[in-house]
Amino acid sequence: MEKHLHIICFTVPFPVDYGGVVDLFWKLPALQHKDIKIHLHCFDYGRGKQDELNSYCASVQYYSRKNSLLALLSDLPFIVSTRSSNELLNNLLKDDYPILCEGIHSTFLLNDKRFSNRRVLVRLHNVEYEYYQHLYASSTNFIKKLFYARESNLLKRYEAKIAKKAAFILTVTDQDAINYQTNFDCEHVTHLPLFLPNNWNVNIKIGLGNYCLYNGDLSVDANEKAIDWLLQHVLNKLEDIHFVIAGKNPSTKLIKKVLALKNVKIVANPSSQKMEELIANAQINILPSFSSAGIKLKLLNALNNGRYCIANNETLSGSGLDSLCVIANTADEFIIAIGKYFTIEFENDVIEQRKQVLAKKFSNLANAELLKQYLFG
Repeated sequence: MEKHLHIICFTVPFPVDYGGVVDLFWKLPALQHKDIKIHLHCFDYGRGKQDELNSYCASVQYYSRKNSLLALLSDLPFIVSTRSSNELLNNLLKDDYPILCEGIHSTFLLNDKRFSNRRVLVRLHNVEYEYYQHLYASSTNFIKKLFYARESNLLKRYEAKIAKKAAFILTVTDQDAINYQTNFDCEHVTHLPLFLPNNWNVNIKIGLGNYCLYNGDLSVDANEKAIDWLLQHVLNKLEDIHFVIAGKNPSTKLIKKVLALKNVKIVANPSSQKMEELIANAQINILPSFSSAGIKLKLLNALNNGRYCIANNETLSGSGLDSLCVIANTADEFIIAIGKYFTIEFENDVIEQRKQVLAKKFSNLANAELLKQYLFG
């Protein structure tokens, strides 16, 4: 008997050009390999229809995300209220297939009594109220801070309700699952590892690189905060070591700060291929964070494709990957670790250790089988 599944995506999951869509997209071919007929529903707010998705799905439908400021008057979180769609609900009610909601963003249907007996699973990508708390703390824009604070408060109340309504909650880290158990008394929650690109198979160059790399979306306040901290407390103390900061849409202010240090250069808006080369050729991937929310895709990318990784507790929180990284939390610890590992050749025994740990946790087909069991029993 054929197995059919509705997946509701908070965005169009192709092209895979930023971290937020990696898990969304790579879940599709893995589930298809398990003979599941996927009916994909996407909220489109600028990415457009993508023919590539038809290769993995039995059907693909697109809905416009509401962009009216009236959504701010709703008692629902903005990320949820702007993704409410009667057309989507009516399409879902045409059958009784199970439903996978990608992100709290996509859970509007759980407020509708018509779905009270439907098997609906929610894939968390963060504990969203915590994520918005971190955005609030990182932002220096007064209007943004007001929005983030309001959204975090609304999300905390909303997530508490969703924790009771969903048949199952699937988190990206163990820590997120513990959070839902502790704060929301959620009984049906478990960790399901991320689905990753098929070509992330621990393909790392041995030997030495000649620079250290920080990469990320440079337009995100939290990333700019991390870079400011590195520039002020770490990179300026290591004048003999070259550093590269790479990512999307750096501000003019950030570019000026980077150019003030002779040993640091910035690579703005690199192509996917260029970013892969930067990660692969770096001696050290530097991964500080001031947020413990979710799991950092750039951490997994660096562990699969780059040499040494130096990360702090917030970056590693709940990932179970501490043993694969050099852990540093203070500026002095980062300085000492960078100075030490910049001159140590990367060797095959480290690669083998990563293969053993990562293959066990991040097998797309094994995790697709687990997801299939949660969906269909």
